[in-house]
Amino acid sequence: MLLKTFRVTAILEGISYLALFGVTMPLKYWAEIPEPNKVVGYAHGVLFIAFVILALLVCINKKWGIKRFVIFGIASLLPFATFYVDDKYLKTAS
Repeated sequence: MLLKTFRVTAILEGISYLALFGVTMPLKYWAEIPEPNKVVGYAHGVLFIAFVILALLVCINKKWGIKRFVIFGIASLLPFATFYVDDKYLKTAS
């Protein structure tokens, strides 16, 4: 159940990252429409924190070690990387 929750969170975090920087930031700065940025920004912040906490819990639970946790941490900062993490590490672990 923990792994499934982490997988869903990873996908949602990746989507929120792309929505924040690909959609709502341009709306905020180019079209001067800041409201969507605030909502998506809060959602992305919550999902980011959940992703990091769940990454730690899953790494502890699966005894994966610090290297994989660092990979997950870096993935949380890069566009599309959470989708890669899901495909490479999480899908095969379930």
